Amino acid sequence: MSKLTSISWNELVKRLRELGFEGPFLSSGPHPYFMRRGDLTVDLPNPHKQDIGVGLLKKILKQAEISREEWFSVV
Repeated sequence: MSKLTSISWNELVKRLRELGFEGPFLSSGPHPYFMRRGDLTVDLPNPHKQDIGVGLLKKILKQAEISREEWFSVV
């Protein structure tokens, strides 16, 4: 199985779209953006200049109910 690595915000959005998510949408809550697939909503970190680290990526994938196999299927 492949190893998770840091990813840019734009690449994260691209892959989530390929997995059926819509957005990103602007939020008025603590996280400025979110994406949605059906009833499932995933908060996105601020699109800053740094890549999204492995720890945060794992949390996002868990919230999005995306397995490692599914994540790597859209590489």
